[in-house]
Amino acid sequence: MTKRSTSADFVTAFATGWPENQPEIMVLSLTTHNGAQDFALNREQALLIAKTMKETAARLAKPKSS
Repeated sequence: MTKRSTSADFVTAFATGWPENQPEIMVLSLTTHNGAQDFALNREQALLIAKTMKETAARLAKPKSS
C-alpha cells in the first residue's frame, strides 16, 4: 500500500458511469486540483462505498460560521 499523506485533496468534481461494453462495473471519476482519477468498482464495492459515505456524512459536523 502507498504511504498516505497527512493532508487530503478536496474533490472539486465527480462523475459516475458504466462503460457500455462492461455493464458489470461502475466507473467513479474524482477530480482534484492535482488532476482526475478513475476507479472501476463492481456492484458490491459500489454499494459498500455508498453505505460508508452515507454513514460518515451523517456524522459530519455542521460547517463553522464565518
